[in-house]
Amino acid sequence: MGSKQNLPQRRSNRLQGYDYSLAGAYFVTIITQNRAILFGDVIEEAMVLNDVGEIVKSEWKRTDVLRPNVALDEFVVMPNHLHGILIINDVGADRRPPAEPEKRAHISAPLHRKGGTIGSIVAGFKSTSTKQINILRETPNQQIWQRSYHDRIIRNDTELQALREYITSNPMLWAQDDENPG
Repeated sequence: MGSKQNLPQRRSNRLQGYDYSLAGAYFVTIITQNRAILFGDVIEEAMVLNDVGEIVKSEWKRTDVLRPNVALDEFVVMPNHLHGILIINDVGADRRPPAEPEKRAHISAPLHRKGGTIGSIVAGFKSTSTKQINILRETPNQQIWQRSYHDRIIRNDTELQALREYITSNPMLWAQDDENPG
């Protein structure tokens, strides 16, 4: 059995030192395992969801119901990925302060995420949608999503508006989309 020390290190694509639980707007892209087409088809430049795609849409829409400090903005479920804008609102006094730097090292073990971060929100969404999809398809423990996700911190209203337009036009641009395996 090989040592974990010999495994290649996964490079994080998160912004170093940034607290992803801070109030703000975030653009995320979550992609299926092996870019498999699972959620429906783009027909005449419009996304038509199948039953699996409807689960993804429904679970994404539950995000702000389950997390009162999160608001959903524009999103689209595509044949093999989801684009969405999440807005984290300041939750006030009941929010725990971040751990002190010297204490962070021992609590940041793999699979342990700070609550209320973009990472924990995406992980929760991926977990619940995977469970629901696997129940529907009768495929226990089938991996639906690839590891990690892409994120972008939205820095101003101009960028927010451009990303909203990108999301809403995504089905019309599916033929040229990097995520389109065809």
